[in-house]
Formats: sequence, C-alpha cells, structure tokens
Amino acid sequence: MNEKVQKALDQVRPMLQRDGGDVELVEVVEETGVVKVRLKGACKGCPMSQMTLKAGIERYLKGEIPEVTAVEAVD
Repeated sequence: MNEKVQKALDQVRPMLQRDGGDVELVEVVEETGVVKVRLKGACKGCPMSQMTLKAGIERYLKGEIPEVTAVEAVD
C-alpha cells in the first residue's frame, strides 16, 4: 500500500508545487488505513493547509486507494 500511496501523492504534488508547497509521505498505517504526511514549503504555514489536506489530498487518495481511511498531517 505504501507504493500506491506514494504514486498517488506524486499525482497531487505538481498542484501543490505550483503554489510553492509540497507534500512528503511519512507513514502508512496499513492496519487502520491512515496516511501520515508532512506538508512542506508554502503549505506548511498556510491557513488553508487543513482544507488542502482534507478536500484535496485525502479526497484524492481515498478515491484512488479504497483502503485509505484518513490523511493526517504531522510535523
């Protein structure tokens, strides 16, 4: 599942990079389906980062990988 998540994040990454941000995969907890990511660059301190995380990254990953139940940001 780790490889599937990384490939899906690679599809999202260009949109984030256009705005000066990025996302890094930290961990995939396969037992629960939780994906932990680190927002970088402009995304790290952006007030809209939670919306980007939930409405953008999480929604895309859940659509591509049914096993994903949630995406969480870590520092």
